[in-house]
Amino acid sequence: MQTNVKTTTRRLTIAAVFMAMNIALSSFGISVPGGHLYLNDIVICLAALLLGPFEAFAVGGIGAFLGDLFFYPTPMFVSLVTHGLQAVVISLIAHKAFKQKPVAASILAVTVGAVIMIVGYTLGRAYIYATPETAVLKLPYQIAQATLGAVLGTVLYWLGGIKKLFDRYIAGESI
Repeated sequence: MQTNVKTTTRRLTIAAVFMAMNIALSSFGISVPGGHLYLNDIVICLAALLLGPFEAFAVGGIGAFLGDLFFYPTPMFVSLVTHGLQAVVISLIAHKAFKQKPVAASILAVTVGAVIMIVGYTLGRAYIYATPETAVLKLPYQIAQATLGAVLGTVLYWLGGIKKLFDRYIAGESI
């Protein structure tokens, strides 16, 4: 039982750190002509690849919601639903699909997650700002942000050594 409590505590700690990173990266964006790119999608994709669906929802949905609440509250409910769903779907696909090909499962997961993010924010913007034109104008930035998050999240997970580090930490090995 003690190992289970330790594992749960470690997973909760990791989720809290990722949620804090999501909130922090929601606070500022990289200025590009006509808009901003936010880097919190990298954290959402990485956390969803590492964690289970409930933890991923907390990091993605609640983390993005809080980031928006603190810094730009207009789209906070869009962020809750969109990033929450994105994180849950990534987690489910990454952990349940293609057990023999985990890299392919990760790539499929973040690709589906990127589509969810793009569609969710496009529909959300059209609703919040009451103009589909605004949503269409921001579409290239949503695509760029989703692509950046999916690619860098997956690269950090597999090539950056985050997966191995996470597995060792959860197992209780020294890091």
